[in-house]
Amino acid sequence: MNLADRVAQCATPFLVTDDATDRVFRLNNAADFARLVASCPIRYVLADDLTRLCADLAYSKGARAVTCSDLLRVPATSLWLEWCNDPWQRALERYGFPRACQGHQRTGRRGVLLQAARDGRRGVARTFWTLGAELGVMASSVEAYFDFDAEGEVCVPDDGQQRREPMRVHDEAHEGRDDVLARCFGFRYERSWANYYGSAGLSEAERARLWRHALGTIAMDMPMLLAFFLLLSTRGGLPQQARENLRLNRTRRKEGRPPLLEHVEVRAPLLPEYVPYRDCESRRTRHGPRLHHVRGHLVRRGSQLFWRVPHLRGSARAGSVQSRTVVWTFEDGPQRRGTCASPRIATDRLREQITHPAASSDALPTRQMSG
Repeated sequence: MNLADRVAQCATPFLVTDDATDRVFRLNNAADFARLVASCPIRYVLADDLTRLCADLAYSKGARAVTCSDLLRVPATSLWLEWCNDPWQRALERYGFPRACQGHQRTGRRGVLLQAARDGRRGVARTFWTLGAELGVMASSVEAYFDFDAEGEVCVPDDGQQRREPMRVHDEAHEGRDDVLARCFGFRYERSWANYYGSAGLSEAERARLWRHALGTIAMDMPMLLAFFLLLSTRGGLPQQARENLRLNRTRRKEGRPPLLEHVEVRAPLLPEYVPYRDCESRRTRHGPRLHHVRGHLVRRGSQLFWRVPHLRGSARAGSVQSRTVVWTFEDGPQRRGTCASPRIATDRLREQITHPAASSDALPTRQMSG
């Protein structure tokens, strides 16, 4: 079952009791979003190949996807996006992020609900996940506010509470406009979670550890979203197939079970296969470089993005792999000025600022976080 269906079928509120005071808190969680997810006009489900491609664009050291913020746009005022944990986790490990601690981490799914303005340039995102069919659905306690036109500070709605200014994720390796996560994103606790943690009597050190752990449940997903929307806005777009589940839902209704939601399955664009070849030993005049892996590289020239996919280079007895370049063209060219004059990805060193959601909060770094 897709994660969207599990969220839409949630009906049990998330209640927490304070052992010291016996006070019961109702915390905002998956059940509070059931109706929103069920009524989304667009629900995207990423195939594993597209999850891997988006992860390459988002986390590869040589990629520069997220700096092209002038090309980004959320295509609906309400949108759901989800993917499988396994290929995402493997990509994170491949690019040096901490290994997941839970044994069932790879079996679950992740999803993001976005509510955006009509122009698709600003809005709010909330992350959801499950770690297996037998476990419940969880929602992040942190909300991510985004504004692709922001110049250093993201405006967030005033909820009438004090000391609720959004925090930003800074990348020490990229200052100014190249630090898109700091420039275009602001993070803060959802109101009920802010009240709950505010009444817990935590020390400053405990608050800092808790905040960095909570931030890790959502900040890691933002580069994935940007990579997906960037691919979606290219001239050729992405291969899509609508799933209506008509026959299956008729059976489910007869059995008294809720119907499954319609969604759109999205796959990666068809790319040429790697071409192995063998050099004739008699033609070699010197030894070539050893077979090695080359990270992906993304370069922007005007309205075109050139993505050199991750590949193997060098020679081996079994041959070597030729590199290749994929060109993505945008129909109308850049919509905004200047965010990619010297494009560099803002997530090159993201693993040094935030920790994977499955990691222990005690291991979370502190020096890169500031508000």
